Amino acid sequence: MIRLLRTIAAQLSLYLPVVLMGMLALGTYWLVRSTPQLLASAPASPLRHEPDYLMRNFSVKTFDDAGRLKIELMGSNARHYPDTDTLEIDQVKIRSIDERNRLTTASARRALTNGEASEVQLFGQARVVREPVSFQDGSPQLRSEFRGEFLHAFVQTGRVKSHLPVELIRGQDRITGDAMDFDEHDRVLQLKGRVRGVLLPGVGHQD
Repeated sequence: MIRLLRTIAAQLSLYLPVVLMGMLALGTYWLVRSTPQLLASAPASPLRHEPDYLMRNFSVKTFDDAGRLKIELMGSNARHYPDTDTLEIDQVKIRSIDERNRLTTASARRALTNGEASEVQLFGQARVVREPVSFQDGSPQLRSEFRGEFLHAFVQTGRVKSHLPVELIRGQDRITGDAMDFDEHDRVLQLKGRVRGVLLPGVGHQD
């Protein structure tokens, strides 16, 4: 049973956290690197932990070479702190469409990322949903969902951690754990603490 849970958990969460962080990184990198250019001429002064610029009800979109939408990053408020070179976003929402026209959405109450967008933290009702598609042979790819109150991702190394409970959902299967450590490079997912799962018979587990 434990081995089966681990297998299903790996299928459920494979790439979902990293896709989320990659989406957020692309949008926040643009925000951090483009907006401060408007303030480059300001005189130097000792840095305090106060925002040097604010944004409200913003939306940033990126497109591919054919003009198709790839990523949309939205938020109710954003604050850049020059002393730590971090960007804080409230009510963050993300939409991503891959080359197979597969939609992935993500949301959280707050996001915090460094200036290079290589390290991202999501706080409060973090949710990632990868919508279902059909493979070329007609077999379905089930809807996958990832939930947690906190996610800490290191985009360059492909590692996502959480010291708080997480829930992984694929189709009608559900798995929960008290903490998580996901390594994309090794494709290893560790669910720690009390790991519980509800796996319904007859539900496909193909990824």
